[in-house]
Amino acid sequence: MNKVILFGNLTRDPEVKSLPSGAQVASFGIATNRRVKKDERWEDVPEFHNVVVFGRQAETSAQYLKKGSQALIEGRIQTRSWDNKEGVKQYRTEIVAERVQFGSRGGGASSGGGYADRNPDAPVGAPTKASGDDAIDYPAEDINPDDIPF
Repeated sequence: MNKVILFGNLTRDPEVKSLPSGAQVASFGIATNRRVKKDERWEDVPEFHNVVVFGRQAETSAQYLKKGSQALIEGRIQTRSWDNKEGVKQYRTEIVAERVQFGSRGGGASSGGGYADRNPDAPVGAPTKASGDDAIDYPAEDINPDDIPF
């Protein structure tokens, strides 16, 4: 089985290109965190992933996502290879998104869901308080995903 589910922040704005068939393809990076305990305290260790999205989802991703935005990506891992100009084989592993869900919008790399805003005792994936003008105060109780309008 080849299934990937990632939730993180975009590391760069989506870049859209057209394939010879006319289909759209968007590519962007997403950062996720892994919590590790180091000397009695928890630290976030970032991991960076390349994501590609095809078709209508590529267009909407480019329209609504930007660097710093949160996104939930469901898809599969794919490694492709090609020969560069010098004839050396190159490899790139990426997530081919089958589904993209938009999270809260950030105002850049330092806003919403950042490392500094996380409660070190909170479970991984718990909502964080965003900083800046578009900050959201999350309620103390759990958020029902069915109540989110996107």
